[in-house]
Amino acid sequence: MYALFHKLQRKTRDESPFAIGSPALIWQIVFFYLPLLLMMVSSIFILGEEGDIQGLSFENFAPLFSNAHLSIIFSSIILALSTALFSLLIAYPLAHFITFKGGRYKTLMLCFLIVPFWTNLLLHVYAWFFVLEREGFLNTLLMHFGLIQEPIRFLNSLFAVMLMMTYYYLPFMVLPIFSSLERFDRRLLEASTDLGASWRTTFRKVMLPLTLPAVRAGFFLVFIPSFGEFIIPELMGGDKRYFVGNVVSQYVLGDETGGMGAAFMVLSCIALVITVMFIYLGFKKVSKMLLKGMK
Repeated sequence: MYALFHKLQRKTRDESPFAIGSPALIWQIVFFYLPLLLMMVSSIFILGEEGDIQGLSFENFAPLFSNAHLSIIFSSIILALSTALFSLLIAYPLAHFITFKGGRYKTLMLCFLIVPFWTNLLLHVYAWFFVLEREGFLNTLLMHFGLIQEPIRFLNSLFAVMLMMTYYYLPFMVLPIFSSLERFDRRLLEASTDLGASWRTTFRKVMLPLTLPAVRAGFFLVFIPSFGEFIIPELMGGDKRYFVGNVVSQYVLGDETGGMGAAFMVLSCIALVITVMFIYLGFKKVSKMLLKGMK
C-alpha cells in the first residue's frame, strides 16, 4: 500500500509541470490554433450557406498572386524588420543601463517601462496624436528652438507608424535582454579588463555572444506580432499605406471576400514562416562567428 502511494505521489510530482501548464495550452489550442485551422479550411474549401463543405478550390488564392498583394506582404516584412531593429538599437543600451547603472532603482525603472502598457493601446495612440499633430508638442518644441519655420506633418506618415510601433514593442525587446544581463557573470568583464581588452572588445567577444539568445528571443517577440499589426498602421498611417493586418481585416469583414481574406492570411503566414527561418539561420550564423571570435 505504501509502495503504491509512493508511486502515485512520484507520478503526480513528475507530471505536475504539465498539469500547471495545461490551462495555457488549452487556451492556445481553443483561441489560436483552432481559429487558425478554421481560417485555413475556409481558404481552400467551398462552404455552403449552412457552413457545410461543398468542395475543394484554390480560387481564393488566384487573385492574391499580384504585385499589389505581394508588395503588401513585402512591406509588412520590412515594417516588422525595421521595428525589431530600431527596438534592438534602443533596448540593448537601455537594458544595459538598467542592469549595471540602475542600482536599487532597477525595479522602479522597469515599472516605468511596463506600467504604461497596462492601459489600452488606443490610449497610447491618441496620446501620440497630441505629440505629433501640427500644433502638437513636437512641432512646438522644434519651432521654439528655431529648428523649423513651420509645422511638419508627422501624422499619417510612415514616420508616425514606425515611431509608434517602436514605442509600443520596445518592452518586448528590453525584458529578455535585461533578464539575460541580470544573470550575466560580471567577473567575466573584470577578467577581460584585466587581460587588457577594451570595452568594445569585451562587448563584442564576451557580452554580446553570451546575450545573443536573449537578443534573438526579443527580436522574434517584436518581429512576429509587428508583421500582422493592424491598429497602429490603421490609425497612425491614415489609410495611406496597406499592410497585412489592414488587408486581412478588410477582406474578412467584407460580405463576399471572407474566403479571400482567409487565403491572404495563409499566404502571409507562409511568408512569415519563411522569413523567420531565414532570420533564425542568420542569428545562428552570427552566433557561430561570435563564438569563433571568443576562441
